[in-house]
Amino acid sequence: MEAEYAGPDGALVQRRWGEAAVAVPFERLPPVAPFPLIPGRRWAPGRWWSATTGRHVQHGSQAMCTQLMFLDRDPHVMGLAARPVRLIWRDPGSGRVLTWVPQLFARHADGSALLADCPATAGRAGERAVRAAAVLAAACAAVGFTYRRLEPPPQVVAANVRWLAGYRHPRHRDAGGLQQAVLAAFAAPRPLMAGAAAAGEALSALPVLYHALWQGRLTADLERPLGEHTLVHPGPAAGDGQGDGERERHEQ
Repeated sequence: MEAEYAGPDGALVQRRWGEAAVAVPFERLPPVAPFPLIPGRRWAPGRWWSATTGRHVQHGSQAMCTQLMFLDRDPHVMGLAARPVRLIWRDPGSGRVLTWVPQLFARHADGSALLADCPATAGRAGERAVRAAAVLAAACAAVGFTYRRLEPPPQVVAANVRWLAGYRHPRHRDAGGLQQAVLAAFAAPRPLMAGAAAAGEALSALPVLYHALWQGRLTADLERPLGEHTLVHPGPAAGDGQGDGERERHEQ
């Protein structure tokens, strides 16, 4: 199997997959192919600002943007890129040369990585996608990576995470100097609005609270709509010193 990706000068480079997987920082590369703009389609290509890397990541569909959002919130993810590599192989049955460009690449803190596609709906994929998935899964496993088709999350969960994503920027982490007060207010489980009020002026505390929920420093049941009575708990990340700055420095 071969890997094709953009070199430092923008020209495409082709290299054996096993070598490229070890040596190439795919999380820092631009898309190997542009996202098409399809007339009449309700969703156009766009860019997601990543709290993980402090940079924009391109996307070509709403489903892809949603998965970017979830990967950006994953504390194990330290790098993100859109379509940075094209995989090329010869079909053993027909002898034809086949290619596939996975939609997303995520680098984990332990150096492993995820190659992923983002179907718009759950359920069985088309025949070509199924065959490619089997080949990519084997190719990724051979180099310590993982390949997955990331099916759409439940609508309520996606809506809640999208709301929290609006507060993902580091400026909300300690806005108004309220970070410690917000975390202290939820040292034990407490309704969302009651804790915000206990931390100070509620409207000033809410952005800090939502940022902490985005980071996992506080947690809540995201399978139910977020509201003033949502029970908020201290999270495993609370007080561990890990945050946007640490993840961004890791990436750089």
